[in-house]
Amino acid sequence: MAAKYELPKLDYEYSALSPYISEEQLKLHHLKHHMAYVNGANTIFEKLQKSRQENSDLDMKSTLKELSFHVNGHVLHSLFWKSICPKSLSREKPLGKLAKLIDSEFGSLERFKKEFSQAALTVEGSGWSALGHCKKTNGLLLMQIEKHNVNCLVGFRPLLVLDLWEHAYYLDYKNERAKFIDAFWNIVNWKEAEKRVEDA
Repeated sequence: MAAKYELPKLDYEYSALSPYISEEQLKLHHLKHHMAYVNGANTIFEKLQKSRQENSDLDMKSTLKELSFHVNGHVLHSLFWKSICPKSLSREKPLGKLAKLIDSEFGSLERFKKEFSQAALTVEGSGWSALGHCKKTNGLLLMQIEKHNVNCLVGFRPLLVLDLWEHAYYLDYKNERAKFIDAFWNIVNWKEAEKRVEDA
């Protein structure tokens, strides 16, 4: 595998999400934690390539489990940076197809936000709350992803994700996850979620 994963550049400055996410918190999250998943995935790809070149054996169970952890960590973080935006660019509600799907599935935006927030609040340990879209049924589904790779439903394209690992909010909110979740709704990038469902 010649190509490697790279840390994506953010679409906004590190200070642009304040006061909901501080510059210090965002820098640490992006430059340190996300970078660790990028490096972890690339290291395992190199390990796999080397074992193939040398015709040596690996513990495939542990290697592939670790690979899924790092790759999904990279993918979900990359989606998270797109799921949020500066308050000045955020809207109070989605439009178009996404708005219609939310109304159809949840009954109202308020009900969707309540369920999404409850899923986020009750993630056991470290994980994610995500809104997924099924292309086959054109339906929406909430996912409560543990770590990066448990309870993630295959076939549902993530439209909106919220990182609930403590490294995403601890500097700003300490152990008060609920306050971080409330803050998230001020910086949701509905345009990106709308684009993802339209592209699907």
